[in-house]
Amino acid sequence: MDQIVLKNVKKTFTTKALGTVTAVENINLNIKEGECFSILGPSGCGKTTTLRMIAGFEDLSEGEIYLGGKPVSIKEKGLYVPPENRGLGMVFQAFAVWPHMNIFDNVAFPLKVQKRPKDEIESRVKSALKSVSLDGMEKVFPGDLSGGQQQRIALARAIVVNPKVMLLDEPLSNLDPKLRENMRFEIKALQKKYNFTIIFVTHDQSEAMALSDRMLVMDMGKMVQIDTPTNLYNHPATKFVHDFLGQSNFTNVVEKDGKIYLEGDDKHPLPVKAPTDRKGEMLMATRPNTIEINHNDGFEGKIIKRIFLTDLIEYLVDIKGQVIRVQTPHRNMFAANDTCYLKFPSPMWYEREDEKAAAERAKRMLI
Repeated sequence: MDQIVLKNVKKTFTTKALGTVTAVENINLNIKEGECFSILGPSGCGKTTTLRMIAGFEDLSEGEIYLGGKPVSIKEKGLYVPPENRGLGMVFQAFAVWPHMNIFDNVAFPLKVQKRPKDEIESRVKSALKSVSLDGMEKVFPGDLSGGQQQRIALARAIVVNPKVMLLDEPLSNLDPKLRENMRFEIKALQKKYNFTIIFVTHDQSEAMALSDRMLVMDMGKMVQIDTPTNLYNHPATKFVHDFLGQSNFTNVVEKDGKIYLEGDDKHPLPVKAPTDRKGEMLMATRPNTIEINHNDGFEGKIIKRIFLTDLIEYLVDIKGQVIRVQTPHRNMFAANDTCYLKFPSPMWYEREDEKAAAERAKRMLI
C-alpha cells in the first residue's frame, strides 16, 4: 500500500533578488507503507521544500498530496489540511526542545495539545522515553543533557503520537560523527518496533545509504533518479548522481575510430572499451577505489602526491595533464614523482555538463 503519494507537485517562491523561482517542479512520488525513503541532494535542490509540503508547513503552488489514501493538499480544489491534523511525527535539524520544560513535559506536549487523558499521557510518555533510552530521566531539563540526548527527546516526542509517518529533516547533522552513526541504527530500530514510514531528508549520502530502502536524488528542484542505494551507487543515471553519491573522477576524453583518448592526446588510447552509445567528446567517470594501480601494466601516469587514509592510500596521479584520484590498499606503495600504470575496469560515460547547470545550483543555494 502507498502511504504517501505526490502528484504533479510544484512550488514557486517570489524573491526580491531573483524574482520567481521554481523550488520544486513536477514531483510525482509514491512511498510505500513501512518504507524508509530518503530525499537527498545539495542545498537548494528542493528536498526540504518537498518535505515541508508533505508536512503541511508549505502549501502547494500546484498538484496533490495524499497520506494513507486521504487527500491532505489539493491546490485546484483549495483543499489544505493543517500540519497538526496530518498525524505525522517530525524531527528536525535543530533539536527543537523547550529548555524551560523538563523531559517529561517536552515529550508530553503534543498529547496535551490533543487533550488526551492524564493516565494515557503518562503511559505513552514513559513508553516513548524507554524506546529512546531516556527512561528514569523525566524530571531532567534539556540544558543538562548532551546533543545526542536532546535529539532523543525530539525522537520521543515524535514517537509519542503513534505516527504513521515520521518526517526527519537533517536530524543528525548537529551530532558528532560517532554519535551520528549510533543514532542511525537507533532510528532503524525504532522504525522496526513501531512500523512507521520514514521520509528522511539529508545532503549526507552516507546517512541516506545506511538508512534507506529507496532514495530520491533531486537537483535544481527536479527528480533525477529513484532507486535502491546499491543501484543508485552502481548505476547512476547522470554525471550529477555519480558525483553526488560517493567519490568520483571525471576525465575529459574523446572517442575516435572506436578508441578512447584523453583530451589533447590522440596517440595513446586508454585501456578501456569505448561506449557504443556515445561519440566524440565525453566524460569518463571512475570511482577512485576501482582504479587498479601497479608498476608495469596499463596507462602510464605520474604520482603527484600520496595521502594516508588509515586503511587506504590515496594517490593524486597525473595522466597527460589531467589529475585523478586513486585509492588502494597499502601494499601498492608509490612515492611522489614515481611512474605508475593504471587500469580502469568499470568506467561510466556521460555528456559534458554545461556551465549553466553549475550557475543555477549556485543561485539556488542563495534562496
